[in-house]
Amino acid sequence: MAGYRFPDDLRAAQTRLHRATAELTALCRKLPWSTESLPGRPEGPGWTEEEKEAVARLRTECVELSLRISTHAHWYAFEAEERVRARSELKAVTRRTAPPPRGTTEAA
Repeated sequence: MAGYRFPDDLRAAQTRLHRATAELTALCRKLPWSTESLPGRPEGPGWTEEEKEAVARLRTECVELSLRISTHAHWYAFEAEERVRARSELKAVTRRTAPPPRGTTEAA
């Protein structure tokens, strides 16, 4: 790796994105396959309002963090190919410092 230096707010946003993505993945794995209980389908209780709100909140957070990261002023200092390498390094460096939430695996 090239050893890029990243602003603290950019590192923090990327770290939180890793965590929010893992939280969303873990939550969705625990939920029934359908958000609603449907007649004629395999038995399933559907999602509770709290579960729907949690999924919506985490999805919104992931989108907002992705936008904050991808539009950060730091990236304007790089040409396109170098920006891709730097962005990949940011993901790798912050992934190592973002432990997965309890109940998830590294693959989440």
